[in-house]
Amino acid sequence: MSQLVMCSVLKREAPALSATPYPGKLGERILANVSEEGWQQWLERLVLIINENQLSTADPKHIEFIEEQMIGFLFDEGEGGGVPAGFNRKK
Repeated sequence: MSQLVMCSVLKREAPALSATPYPGKLGERILANVSEEGWQQWLERLVLIINENQLSTADPKHIEFIEEQMIGFLFDEGEGGGVPAGFNRKK
């Protein structure tokens, strides 16, 4: 049976991640507070953020922006993490 975590994204207990998904203290915080399902939701949002903002993961300024969005999405801190401005969801 997998370990459970009180997921900050789902706001309920859910299966925990099996490994740290991001480096450093932020990765440790994610491992302790975000479930597999919550992390998957973040990855889906990340695709939107990168595509809609035309970001490059090779640019340190873009990485900083992505981390702000990650913290906003995963922990409801700051103003980041929402659907990118101007995003048009196909119907």
